[in-house]
Amino acid sequence: MSKEKQFVTEITPQSEDFSRWYIDVIKKAELMDYSPVRGCIVFRPEGYELWENIQRDLDRRFKETGHRNAYFPLFIPESFFQKEKEHVEGFNPELPWVTEAAGEKLEERLAIRPTSETMIGHMYAKWIQSYRDLPVLINQWANVVRWEKRTLPFLRTSEFLWQEGHTAHETEEEARKETMQMLEIYRDFVEDFLAIPVIVGQKTPSEKFAGAVDTFSIEAMMKDGRAVQAGTSHYLGTNFAIAFDIKFLDRENTLQFAHTTSWGVSTRLIGAMIMVHGDDRGLALPPKVAPTQVIMIPIGPPKSREQVIGRVDELYAELKKAGVRVRVDDRSDVSPGWKFNEYEMRGVPLRLELGPRDMENGVVVLVSRISGEKRVVAQDNLVEEVERMLQEIHQDMFEKAKAFREDNFRSLDTLDEMKAFVEEKRGFVEAGWCGSDACEKQVKEETGATSRNIPFEASSKKEKCLVCGDPAAHTVVFARAY
Repeated sequence: MSKEKQFVTEITPQSEDFSRWYIDVIKKAELMDYSPVRGCIVFRPEGYELWENIQRDLDRRFKETGHRNAYFPLFIPESFFQKEKEHVEGFNPELPWVTEAAGEKLEERLAIRPTSETMIGHMYAKWIQSYRDLPVLINQWANVVRWEKRTLPFLRTSEFLWQEGHTAHETEEEARKETMQMLEIYRDFVEDFLAIPVIVGQKTPSEKFAGAVDTFSIEAMMKDGRAVQAGTSHYLGTNFAIAFDIKFLDRENTLQFAHTTSWGVSTRLIGAMIMVHGDDRGLALPPKVAPTQVIMIPIGPPKSREQVIGRVDELYAELKKAGVRVRVDDRSDVSPGWKFNEYEMRGVPLRLELGPRDMENGVVVLVSRISGEKRVVAQDNLVEEVERMLQEIHQDMFEKAKAFREDNFRSLDTLDEMKAFVEEKRGFVEAGWCGSDACEKQVKEETGATSRNIPFEASSKKEKCLVCGDPAAHTVVFARAY
């Protein structure tokens, strides 16, 4: 069996076992490895660069809207969690505790940060005295720990990387405006940078963040039809301000509680991106996030090798200067065909081939990872053509993902219809909901699907609840989720 054939059989087909396909791909593409600590992974350079690129673009967007970065402690006193009852109840099952240090038992247990509302609330109470101190617009890039019972690399791990924004405002109106601004930044980033179409909406009360007044989310569909919550933004009202005594003198010299927000995305975006775009050949990385956007592969017999590589190096310098993330694979001990498979599996968006005949004709061959299209372009226009193709690849990936979601999206009226759809097919269901916790719980118990959000733009307005038949208070998107 040839190297090329062996190569492909190492990845389980998606149709056979999607979870196995996912693990095969992330391991083979060297994005991560398992650590000796349960539920924790090691980010290898290929995987960490994806996070660095996500971080860089999001950080720019945050700073453009007036936010600044800070850093808060990893350890949080137990007493902080007792101050906001709903918050501690939401996180308590997942909290790991530090009880000893330096050989001595601690007077007070310390939680390893699951999220930072409590610590940041404590600090904001010290920093905020007057309306002149507001708004406070702070973001933190950090690691957090939630001791998950079931883990899956990138999507759900005991320790993960994320950003968490925490802001404090003078009025409810201003805080709500902030909440929606950040939700829109997430939507635009995930669609524009990761080529993932999302459904934007509000979480139901049972699914909102512990301690929030309102939670909003963006939801993405994976290729197995399951949902991933790709980002959330929370309006916390004065709940945390009351718990942590974040008060200020307003313009009338009256003491008021601040209105706060929090919002975050995590390394689960990497898992979502893989599950949305990948195929049986491996990863398919959107050009804007790909660590390598173009792989250059010299082709030809040994006698012309030196000349071809010389020209490849010149073209490499041109692309590099233009800001393209480009690499050259000039290894002579593996065939071009093996390299083609290798970089397709690694998800590199664009392949550039150059051989002796191409040199004579002053052209190169560009090949899209997504469509497989081969385009012969003039070397003189290389930078322009590469940039155009990368843009086309992004759009192609977004449209494919959107078409897949539309093909696996149903607007249904009854729980029986939903059960049949969930069992026989895969995907999202849009249905009416009366607003009762009991009906929402019944959907979960009978189908395994949860409410993802109440979309801002539903495809249809439902008249009746899919469970009880009473008038629908909302049209809701339901799905099985990671």
